[in-house]
Amino acid sequence: MRAPFPLRAKMKAELTTFYERVRPAVDAALDQMLPNPSTPPSQIHQAMRYSIFAGGKRIRPALCIAGYSIYSEDYSGVLPIACAIEMVHTYSLIHDDLPAMDDDDFRRGLPSCHKRFGEAMAILAGDALLTLAFETVVNCRRFADKQLLHTAAVLARALGTRDGMIAGQVLDLEAEGRPLDRTQLEAIHRAKTGALLSTSVWLGAYLGGARPTELEQIMNYGRKIGLAFQIVDDILDETESQETLGKTAGKDRERGKATYPALFGIDRSRDLARQVTEQAREAVRPLGARAQLLVGISDFLETRCS
Repeated sequence: MRAPFPLRAKMKAELTTFYERVRPAVDAALDQMLPNPSTPPSQIHQAMRYSIFAGGKRIRPALCIAGYSIYSEDYSGVLPIACAIEMVHTYSLIHDDLPAMDDDDFRRGLPSCHKRFGEAMAILAGDALLTLAFETVVNCRRFADKQLLHTAAVLARALGTRDGMIAGQVLDLEAEGRPLDRTQLEAIHRAKTGALLSTSVWLGAYLGGARPTELEQIMNYGRKIGLAFQIVDDILDETESQETLGKTAGKDRERGKATYPALFGIDRSRDLARQVTEQAREAVRPLGARAQLLVGISDFLETRCS
C-alpha cells in the first residue's frame, strides 16, 4: 500500500504560509526590476507597471519557487527567475486582451492595458516585459552561466511556436467556431497555458539541483497542473461572474472558443480537472514529503472549480 501524503489540512496551512511569504517577495523584487514610472519614456514604464501590479496571483513564480524549495530553504537566489516568468506571463495577458486576439476590455477587474494606454502602447508594454524578462535571466548572478543559458533556452521554448504558448494561441485562434475532439483541445491547452506553468516549476527544480529522474517527475507534474489549470479556467468562464473573474464572463462561449465545457459539459469537465490534478500528485509522489508544496498547489487549483 502506498504511503499517504501528510494530512491535507496541514498542507493547506503550509501552502498559505508559503504563499504569504512568496507573493510579497516577488512583488518587491518586481518593483526593483521594473523601470521607475517617471523614467523616460515614462508612458511605456507606466503601462508595464500597470499590468504587472494589477493584482496577479503570482501562481507561476510560486511554482518556480516551490520547485526550487524542494532543494533549498533559501529561495532568494531564484527570485529573479521567478520574476522573469511573471514578466512573460503578464506580456501574454496584455497581448491576449488586444482586439485582434481575445478582445477583452478588462483584466483582473481593471481596464485592460490597451483600454488604459491605447493599443500601440499595450503592444509595446508586452514587448518590453518579454525583453526585460530575458535581460533579468541573463543578469542573475546566483547561478552559473551554463545554467542561465539553459534557463533562457527552456523559457524561450515554452513561449514559442513549437508546442509553446504562441503555438497554443495560434491553435486557439484557428479553432474558433470549429468542432474539436479531446486530443485537439488538449493540445491547445497544453501549449497555450500548460507550457509556461510546467516550465515554471521545472526551472525552479532545475536551478535547485534536481536529478534528471526528479526533473522528469516534476515536468510531468507541471504538465498535468497546466492542463488542469486551463480546464478550471474554462469552467470558471462559464460559471462565474465578471466581478469574480476580473474579466468579461462568458467570453469563450461568445467567441466560439474550444473549451472543455463546450465539449464535455460542466460536470464532466470538473471530473476531468480532478482526475488530472490527481495524476499531478501521483507524478511527484516519489519525492515524498519534499513535494508537499507542489501537492498543496495542486489541491488549491482543484478547489477552484468545486
